[in-house]
Amino acid sequence: MRITWRTTTSSAPDSLTSASAKRRRIYFHLLKYGPKTPALPAKSLKTYREDIHRTLTSLIDNHMVYPSLDSPTVYTAVDLDRVLRLALEKRESELREMEQQRQELQEILAQQQFGPSDEFTNFSTFKSVKEVIPLMMSGVTSLEKELLYILPRPALVIMSRFGVQEAAKKIIERGGRIRSICDVTYPIIEHVQELLDMGQDVRHFNQYQGIYFGVMDRKYCVNAINADIKRMSLDEPVLGFYTNDAVYVNSLIYTFEVLWEQAVPAAQRIEELLNEGPPQV
Repeated sequence: MRITWRTTTSSAPDSLTSASAKRRRIYFHLLKYGPKTPALPAKSLKTYREDIHRTLTSLIDNHMVYPSLDSPTVYTAVDLDRVLRLALEKRESELREMEQQRQELQEILAQQQFGPSDEFTNFSTFKSVKEVIPLMMSGVTSLEKELLYILPRPALVIMSRFGVQEAAKKIIERGGRIRSICDVTYPIIEHVQELLDMGQDVRHFNQYQGIYFGVMDRKYCVNAINADIKRMSLDEPVLGFYTNDAVYVNSLIYTFEVLWEQAVPAAQRIEELLNEGPPQV
């Protein structure tokens, strides 16, 4: 039996990685061979002209290529030193933003307390990463025995960046067990290996497109309705809810166990990906 609930979650990380590789190839092609119309790189790189047009537009937006005003349009690569300088400035800006987010998250954690309580018998919603991270942090730190979760690839990166996985590591050190399922692809090998190294039991479910959720101590759960995360920001919209409704929690546990039996060990999947090498454009 194969469960394939459909959600609005996209496969953005893979498409972004592929687009990044395409940008690099076309940029260095123009840098090496000089200004070209889209037809020539398309032929040389053995891809569609429409694909080249999309990638060139992205390169223009990233200040790596500029178009001529003539017809047909000729595209010229920006000097490599300038591209590297702009990339460095962008990275420094991202690091400053991450530090601001970290400080903001600490303030939120200090002001709010999330997690299960004896009085909590219904459900509450969340609408952004800013709301769900403190919830996950509080839930993970209050764990006693077990965490089960299925997350989209961007969420794994966010959990690592904002310290949720570090909190989960302490659960394992206390003798708890954490099992997780995700679609392990080449760009997230490092993040999945991080989970394995800290003692999490991780399995790969190929091209998973089902619901995303976490179940803590088999008592309460966090369920994403829409987790279409496009950038690593606290302000990214993530619609979902958390509840301790026993019927719903047990249904998610059943779902997890069915998927767990179908999934393969993440270590096996990583070995296969490393043998295949990085994805080709």
